[in-house]
Amino acid sequence: MDKVIVVASKNAGKIKEFKEMLEPKGYEVQSLADYPDIGEIDETGTTFSANAIIKAQAITDKYHIMAISDDSGLEIDAFDKQPGVQSARWLGHDTPYSYKNQVVLDRMKDETNRSCRYVCAIAVTRPNHEPVVFEDTVECVIAKEPAGTNGFGYDPIVFYEPFGKTMAEMTNEEKNSISHRGKAVVRLEAWMEHEGL
Repeated sequence: MDKVIVVASKNAGKIKEFKEMLEPKGYEVQSLADYPDIGEIDETGTTFSANAIIKAQAITDKYHIMAISDDSGLEIDAFDKQPGVQSARWLGHDTPYSYKNQVVLDRMKDETNRSCRYVCAIAVTRPNHEPVVFEDTVECVIAKEPAGTNGFGYDPIVFYEPFGKTMAEMTNEEKNSISHRGKAVVRLEAWMEHEGL
């Protein structure tokens, strides 16, 4: 029987990436869509780790099951590491990423420091246990123009120099091998194996 992991998210892109990484290892990945009565979970933390814990703990507290939550975002050095924890809500929660990406490119037009990073914090919560957090990053630069159709969010403007392409131009396998989420999931999987989960 598959082990169930509840991902405390409704973000289809994040859930898809978790499924690609965890289902081949025998896990059934569920999401907030499977638990509609949980309602909205307010992300009131000031760090990626704090927000990840808030979301996962809400699932664990209500349903008494293990949950994982990913809080991730883009830090742009020229923007004083913004949008950061506000990445999804920056310029408005319902604002299309095509618009957000264009705003970034417009503001970066004459900027020489194009360094940025994706940050991912994955929290694991279980009944009667302290939360555990795995955080990782991938260093990138802001591209000059959007490219690629794979991925989601800021991926079309986040350029990974070692591969010579944006995150949205990568195959799923390429992205998962180097991404902030992919690296954090590897650490999560090692911990789960060690814990016998």
